[in-house]
Amino acid sequence: MPDGPSTPAPAKRIGYLALFRVREFRPLFLAHLLSLLGVAVSEIALTVLVYELTSSPFLSALTFALGLLPYLLGGTLLSGIADRYPARRVLVVCDLICAVCVAVMVWPGTPVAGLLALRCLVAAVAPVFAGTRMATLADILGDGDLYILGRSLLRIVSQSSVLIGFGAGGLLLAVVSPRGAIAVTAGTFLCSALLLRFGTRKRPARLTSKEGGSSLLRDSLDGARLVFRDRLLRAQMLLFWMPAFFVVTPEALSAAYADRIGASAAALGLIMCGMPVGHIAAELYAGSALSPRARSRLVFPAVSLGLVPLVAYLAVPGMAWTVVLQVLVGMSGAYIIGLDQWFVEALPEELRGRATTLQTAGLMTVQGLGMALAGLAAEFVPVQLVVAGAGAIGTLCTLLLVGELRRATVRRNTGPERTRTEPRDKADQHMTDR
Repeated sequence: MPDGPSTPAPAKRIGYLALFRVREFRPLFLAHLLSLLGVAVSEIALTVLVYELTSSPFLSALTFALGLLPYLLGGTLLSGIADRYPARRVLVVCDLICAVCVAVMVWPGTPVAGLLALRCLVAAVAPVFAGTRMATLADILGDGDLYILGRSLLRIVSQSSVLIGFGAGGLLLAVVSPRGAIAVTAGTFLCSALLLRFGTRKRPARLTSKEGGSSLLRDSLDGARLVFRDRLLRAQMLLFWMPAFFVVTPEALSAAYADRIGASAAALGLIMCGMPVGHIAAELYAGSALSPRARSRLVFPAVSLGLVPLVAYLAVPGMAWTVVLQVLVGMSGAYIIGLDQWFVEALPEELRGRATTLQTAGLMTVQGLGMALAGLAAEFVPVQLVVAGAGAIGTLCTLLLVGELRRATVRRNTGPERTRTEPRDKADQHMTDR
């Protein structure tokens, strides 16, 4: 496993500010921010609108759930779009589809079933947009550490925008109707499309016309097959997903746990903010203060110990200690920036769009499943035991996966696959040296 990308100066620290000196990154970053805010505001506004129309808590909650469920379908069956067509065209069309969907939501004659169907369509487009955008970063920033920092910054902004977007949505709903708030998000998607169309260069598709001659479905499924057939890529992909499956447990059960310890609604908000704040702070530090080699060395310790604080829920800690535990768990998420380095080194360029789309879709899917299973378990087991169990079982599963990743790296460096990935093996060698 690499200690850093195979660059001439792997120990050099660059920092996030260097990203904004790249002309094309600035409009891409702003478009990313606008799209995220549009999604967050439209989610909360649509949830309120559905509740106003139906007075049904179930349908209102279903509106949120439909934001996660189509990710697996869109990310698996449509991932070929990311490599099959020029990236700028894909990004602009995705934004336009979202703008049209939310514009139809604004129309008073749209029935509730239509609102939910449009919500599904926006959610199905999301992983294609996210995967294509991440793959496009390599074209703009190159394959070195600047690309890793770009991925990291977009990920940090994604986490921050959820908190900001929900807050902005709540303030917006205080002065306009739900349909009015949704109309505002149509403008954010259109602005994002314009920034991407006129702020980034036109580039050819990653797949040649001969390689892309099969159907879209075939291209998409082939991408998933190629990723999971490769032992190293499979282990890396699962290391993105496995901790995420368990780490959502305290978030999913935060309301129930707050009730268990007698915490107020304000305290519940602090508990829910602990984990994203810890993650954002730790990843910002890792990206700006640590070298690529240091970030790489951080991966195994951080991911192996990241879920351990959840075991402390057995003691039913009060609000203050619960926030501390949440922050500690969130800080372990800094392992992702180092894992990104490894994933990029091992990933063939022609597979980059499909693989990053699949990674995004799988991450959202396992988080949704983790939340659902945590809620189901809490119906039969005390909430503190569910959270502590997630910490213990998740740690064991993660350690097993870390062992598999080490073995896969050794095999890549010494087995028959070495000739195929020779340019990337210089970075892989760092892990076997440890």
